[in-house]
Amino acid sequence: MRRVFRFVLLASVLMTAAIATYVVVVGGGVGGERQRRGDVATRSIPEAVVLERSQRQTSLDGMESAATTQILFGDLHVHTTYSSDAFVFSLPLMQGEGAHPPADACDFARFCSELDFYSINDHAEHLTPWQWEETKQSIRECNAVASDSEAPDLVAFLGWEWTQSSPAMLGAGRPHYGHKNVILLDTAEEKVPRRPIGAGSGGLFPTNMLGSVGWAVVRSAVSLGDFPCNLDPYLDLSRFALDVSATDECPEGVAVRDLPPDCLEGAATPEVLFRKLDDWGFPNLVIPHGTAWGIHAPPAADLGDQLRPGSHDATSQRLFEVYSGHGTGELWRDLRDTETGADGKPRCAAPRDGYEPCCWRAGEIVRARCGEESDVVCEERVAKARQWFVDAGAGDRARGVVPGTQPADWLECGQLAGSFLPAFEYRTKMSAQYGLARRPEGAASGADGAFRFGLIGSSDNHKARAGSGYKELGRKEFGDAYGLRSDWRDRLLPDPIQPAPEPVPPDALPAGGGFGDPGSERGSSYYFTGGLVAVHAQSRRRESIFEALAERRAYATSGPRIALHFDLENGSAGPVAMGGEAKLRVAPRFRVRALGAFEQKPGCPEHTLERLSPERVQLLCRNECYHPGDTRTPIERIEVVRIRPQTFPDEPLDELIDDPWRSFECDDSGGGCDVTFVDESYDPEREHLYYVRALQVATPAVNGDPMRCERDPSGQCVAAKMCPASGAGFDPGDDCLAPVQERAWSSPIFLSGAEVVATSKSERTQEVN
Repeated sequence: MRRVFRFVLLASVLMTAAIATYVVVVGGGVGGERQRRGDVATRSIPEAVVLERSQRQTSLDGMESAATTQILFGDLHVHTTYSSDAFVFSLPLMQGEGAHPPADACDFARFCSELDFYSINDHAEHLTPWQWEETKQSIRECNAVASDSEAPDLVAFLGWEWTQSSPAMLGAGRPHYGHKNVILLDTAEEKVPRRPIGAGSGGLFPTNMLGSVGWAVVRSAVSLGDFPCNLDPYLDLSRFALDVSATDECPEGVAVRDLPPDCLEGAATPEVLFRKLDDWGFPNLVIPHGTAWGIHAPPAADLGDQLRPGSHDATSQRLFEVYSGHGTGELWRDLRDTETGADGKPRCAAPRDGYEPCCWRAGEIVRARCGEESDVVCEERVAKARQWFVDAGAGDRARGVVPGTQPADWLECGQLAGSFLPAFEYRTKMSAQYGLARRPEGAASGADGAFRFGLIGSSDNHKARAGSGYKELGRKEFGDAYGLRSDWRDRLLPDPIQPAPEPVPPDALPAGGGFGDPGSERGSSYYFTGGLVAVHAQSRRRESIFEALAERRAYATSGPRIALHFDLENGSAGPVAMGGEAKLRVAPRFRVRALGAFEQKPGCPEHTLERLSPERVQLLCRNECYHPGDTRTPIERIEVVRIRPQTFPDEPLDELIDDPWRSFECDDSGGGCDVTFVDESYDPEREHLYYVRALQVATPAVNGDPMRCERDPSGQCVAAKMCPASGAGFDPGDDCLAPVQERAWSSPIFLSGAEVVATSKSERTQEVN
């Protein structure tokens, strides 16, 4: 008996030692390597090809135009696997492709998507000093390929992302500011900050001892599915995590130029971020993005809160990313999940205008389970489910009120159903229209404290694929849909909960939640291919592109390269282009000219195949490049949006945002669309702004119908077939295509009868220089 006991004890000791050794080796990144920046291809696009591309992008095919600018297309929101989340998504665990370092972003932008400009925007919170040096060097190497040309084939901008969130799971009381990209004009060492500035520590890579040990155990555990043959990616991730943990946070209250070069710098609020950027004194743009995406923003998030003094810098924050591969954040709609009851407490709001709150859907799921129960008992259960959902708070925990549901059971609740490729779990008070209409307390017409955003698009791609929306394919490669590999998904799924007729009160729900969705089936249906930012620039040079962005001579597209002009024709000092401001006391007259994007040919052009190896074309481009033919997709309609910003903070927005205010059908047989209109009701005593949308005829798009609903005759979703990225129903060959009207959004033109003080980034740049 003693021998048996000793054997068991010895086996336990050996097993414990083996587990500890595995955690130390894998969790400690023993043998793991830092990801190098990669090698940029050294040949540029032929000058003749670049010249032809610029002419084709700008041409109005015979439409009369006084424009002296050219239209250039870019992507100002690209992540490499230097972003911690992108690194995790690249792992075999997540069905990832592996590392995509900074050089991949350059080569993809130059040869796959053939952009005119792009930037890298990795998350600054965990961007180590070594990675920052590698990023800067890669950007310089990318630009060097175009040498000193007056018309470079590609301009690479340096930047990062400031990533701050306060999702509902963190509780009320923590301010939410959202995510912002910082774009720098220059790339020379003496003209850029020594460190990127994040929103502070925490998150994916904890820096305290207990958190670091726990995260090391997690890293080693998730690698077991690839033991022993494919551990390298996990070892590299652990090396990344250890590099972050070994880097000190920068001390607070020290001037940016006096801080150590090798610390992680944080700015907990936009006010601190703007102050630090001002301390450096280098020309920059700060671009909010992904604001309406509910996975980050809590239900009560309000962009208007950032109009408080210090939270908005009108000289830097001049652009707003209205569309990306994470959806559209344009529209203001009066969406209400709750309303105040007679007792002063929140209760579930009824559906209206096509929007169904998830608390209401909870009641409908319970109603469907009533069976032969009496109407009185059934309605009691429905009422409990709705109220308990509200009481449980937002997010997955609240869904646990209804036991045994699947993601598809919730249909389109919480979504901006029927809109163009909307952000997931839409936050309407974080939208572009809401921000443009809001005015801070005490603001007069034309006050500097207001948002005057130009509208742009970009990709937010986490695989270094800048400008990934040129063809609608590769849902997981060209978009950000991700999901756990089947073996790990099966391990992490909670035990199935049987559907029950009775709802569960909030105090009986498990602390960690009650609704498991580790494959992100619902969220993965709301990832799309990337958008673009277009500029009207005087030349292809870096300074000209940056000036056009700073002056808001820019517009957004959902991916296709639509040519768009939008001008005020009767400005007192002459025509005013999109993004401009004017004093006007007569009825404004506008003109819109739009041409659809070129239809794409399959494969890649010859000049790309000559410059990249077949393996590289397959790895990056998936053998499909930007390859325009001669036929343009017709423009079907021009829509005009008019916004009259608030004159006091509580002025109702429904009376101020006219969308669409005017709509014009186009007879486009290849020559585009040319529209002129006048606002005879213009009131010069208050501010007005106008922007336009140019809509192409419908074409198939990835996740074009996110929930792939079966609808009743009234258009209501009665059954959903989502587009999962893993698990049951996942088909790696299915891009979940559905017809949508791809579009372009102009930047607004801002009008007032009173004097409007224009503060431009180019003026600030001149002051700095």
